[in-house]
Order: sequence, then C-alpha cells, then structure tokens
Amino acid sequence: MRKYVGLIHKEYASDYGVSFPDFPGVVTAGATFEEARRLAEEALALHVEGIVEDGEAVPKPIPIEQIMACPGHRGLAAIIVPLKFA
Repeated sequence: MRKYVGLIHKEYASDYGVSFPDFPGVVTAGATFEEARRLAEEALALHVEGIVEDGEAVPKPIPIEQIMACPGHRGLAAIIVPLKFA
C-alpha cells in the first residue's frame, strides 16, 4: 500500500487543513485533527481514482525527508496518509 505525506495547516480559529505535496491543489479540512486525517484519506483516494480513470500514472510518494526539507513546509506537522484505493 502506498503512503503519502499530508501536511497539516492550522491557523487560529480555523479548521485543520491538509494538503498533499505529491498532489498540488488537493486539499481537505476537518474541525478536529482526527476528522482532518480521516477526510485526508478520502480526498486522496478520490483524487487518485480520478487519475486512474483518466489513464494517467499515479506518482510515487516523495520521501518525507525531502518534503520536510522544503523551507515552505517549516512549522507544519506531517501525517502519513495511506492510499486506500482498489
């Protein structure tokens, strides 16, 4: 099972947002950290399903060390999101 990095974004008085460096533009959010994690799995699966339906290749996950070395990702928390797609 492939696993991708999700980055948690949280501002004062906001929900927990999740973005995926491997899939620019794919984002989701939840009122709690756990809800955001659950919705991240759903968003990732739906996006990859669309990629497969379009006949495109699904990218290999970028190593977490490479993602976290990016200056724009400093201060963000990372979660590992399993790709639950058949």
